[in-house]
Amino acid sequence: MPKERLTVRKIREILRLRWECQLSERIVARSCRISHSTVGDYVKRAETAGLKWPLSEDLSENQLYELLFPRTEQLLPNAIPMPDWEEVSGELRRKGVTLRLLWIEYLEKFPNGYSYSQFCQLYRDWSKKFKPTMRLNHKAGEKVFVDYTGQTMPVVDPKTGEIREAEIFVAVLGASSYTYAEAQWHQDLPNWIGGHVRAIKYFGGVPDIIVPDNLKAGVSHPSRYDPEINPTYQEMAEHYGVAVIPARVRKPRDKSKAEVGVQNVERWILARLRNRKFFSLFDLNRAMEKLLVELNDRKMEHLGKSRRELFELYDRPALKPLPASPYEFAIWKKARINIDYHVEYEGHYYSVPHHLYPGEVYIRANEKTVEIFLDRKQVALHPRSNARGRHSTLKEHMPTEHRFYNDWSKERFIQWAEKIGPETAKVVQKELDSRQHPEQAFRACLGILGFTRKYTAGRLESACHYALANEIHSYRGIKNILVNKFDQLVSSEDVPQPSLLSPHTNIRGKNYYS
Repeated sequence: MPKERLTVRKIREILRLRWECQLSERIVARSCRISHSTVGDYVKRAETAGLKWPLSEDLSENQLYELLFPRTEQLLPNAIPMPDWEEVSGELRRKGVTLRLLWIEYLEKFPNGYSYSQFCQLYRDWSKKFKPTMRLNHKAGEKVFVDYTGQTMPVVDPKTGEIREAEIFVAVLGASSYTYAEAQWHQDLPNWIGGHVRAIKYFGGVPDIIVPDNLKAGVSHPSRYDPEINPTYQEMAEHYGVAVIPARVRKPRDKSKAEVGVQNVERWILARLRNRKFFSLFDLNRAMEKLLVELNDRKMEHLGKSRRELFELYDRPALKPLPASPYEFAIWKKARINIDYHVEYEGHYYSVPHHLYPGEVYIRANEKTVEIFLDRKQVALHPRSNARGRHSTLKEHMPTEHRFYNDWSKERFIQWAEKIGPETAKVVQKELDSRQHPEQAFRACLGILGFTRKYTAGRLESACHYALANEIHSYRGIKNILVNKFDQLVSSEDVPQPSLLSPHTNIRGKNYYS
C-alpha cells in the first residue's frame, strides 16, 4: 500500500501517462512528482481492479478508492492506518472541532499513527477539489470584514433573573487579521452601524473597503451583481470615505476572513467565558476586551507573528486617518406628503412647504433633528419630537390665506360633510376647530368622510350622532364606533337619515296606496 493516498486527479494522470502515453514508471513519477514505486503500486492496483483507460466519467471518487483499496484488504503488519477522511471532514464542520483535536483522537486509537504535520498534509491532499481555489491576498489597509457570530452570550437581569441573549459583532482586517469584537443586544441597524463606528475607532484608522455579509440591516436588497445598500449604511460609508462591497450570496470565500475571525472569537473569547455569569452588557464587553487583547497578541503558528505585530507592520501605516468626528447615526425613510402638507415619522407629523403636495420625500432623523429632503436638497428642518399624534408646523410652510393646494379648505370639508348629513357636518366642524391650524385636521376629515365607501351614509350619520353624544370627534373614535356597531344602538328616529332621492312630482310616495 502507498504511504499516502493520492487525489483522483493525480491517479487519473498516472494511468493516462502509463497506459495511453506508454511512458515508463520513472518518467511518470517525475512528471507527477511522486516516487516510481508509488506509480507502480497504483498501476498494479488498477490492473487488479480490472480498470482500463480511459476511465469512466461516471466513476466517482469514492467508487475509485473502493476499487483500488477494497475494504477486505488486510493491512500489512508495519503499515500505518489511514484515517477515515470522510469522517474527519464531517467532524470539522461541527463547531469547535479542529484538525489538532481529531489528530489527538486518531493517536488514541493508533499510537503509531501519522505525525500531526503528516496528518494535516494528507487531509489537504484528500480534500483538494478539481476546481482550483482562488487564494485572496489582501493588501495592507484595504479591507475590513464584518459579521455576527452565530453564537450568543447569555446576560442575566439582576432584578428579574431574566436571561437575554447578546449578539456578538466581529470585524477583521484583511492583511493582519487584527480583530475587534463586541456584544450587542440586537442585530438591528443602530447596533450594526454602531459596531462599525467603534471598530474603526479601535483600529485607529479607516480602510478602503468594508466587506459585510448580506445582513438585512446593511443590505436592503441582496444581489450578486448590484446589491442595494441601506441608505444609513451608505451615509456612514460616505462619512468615512469607504466603499461597501457585500459578499456575494452563497460565496463564502468572499468573506473567509470574517468566518475565520468569527471562529477565533468563539474559541478564544466566548468559549473561555462560557462558565461565567454576566449581569449587564457592560460587564460582558469589559471581559471581552481583556480576552481580545490576548487574541491579538497571541502568535499565529503558521506565521510566527501575532496579529498585533502584523497590524503594526502592515495595516496601521496603510489605514486612512479618522475624520474629525465619528459618524452620527441617523435613520433614512421615504415618506409621502399628505394633504395637510405634513409627513409622518414615528407617529409625529412634520410640515413641508405646502406646494410640494402631492409628492414623496426622504426623511433623515437622528436623536435631535428631523431633516426632509427632496432630490437630495433639504426642504425642511425640525427639532425631533416624541409627541405621538401631534404636529410640528412652520408658518412659512403654510398656504396663504389658509387656502390649500387645489382649493382644499375648511369650508370645502364642511360642505362635503353637509351632503352626508348634519351630524357628520358637526363632527367635521369640531375636528377642524380642535386644531391650531385647520389644515392639520384635513387628513382626519378625509378619513371620516371616506367611511361612506365602506359603510352607508346612514350608518355614518348614526355613528356621528353617537360620537357627539359622547364628546367624540376623532377619526379613530368614529372608526371604533362603526367597527363595533355602536351606531346601531342609536334609534333611527333620533337621527335624521339622508334621503337617497330628492322630492319629485312623478314619485308617488309611501302613502299613495293607503
